[in-house]
Amino acid sequence: MSGGHFNYDQYKVSQIADQIDDLVFHNGSQELDSYGELRYQEYPPDIVEAFRVAANKLREAYVYAQRIDWLVCGDDGDDSFLSRIASDLKGLKPYELEKEK
Repeated sequence: MSGGHFNYDQYKVSQIADQIDDLVFHNGSQELDSYGELRYQEYPPDIVEAFRVAANKLREAYVYAQRIDWLVCGDDGDDSFLSRIASDLKGLKPYELEKEK
């Protein structure tokens, strides 16, 4: 079956997290877009940290949505549901910006 209860929309949550990571990674970049405008803004450190927290929480939300989807569609059983959520959450790697030297 491979899910489908949420019309496979849970991937959108993961994509948003990736887009936030991109904002963090390129914070203050001088890269220009095709119109010659700065592609990224520069946000203060407290805002960047809030972005990191948000991206990590969105990845957790994706895991929950994916596992619930698989449970209600019969791909996961009651016996494995909670253990698979725990395993998936444990496997998440929080996004961390490299420390500036």
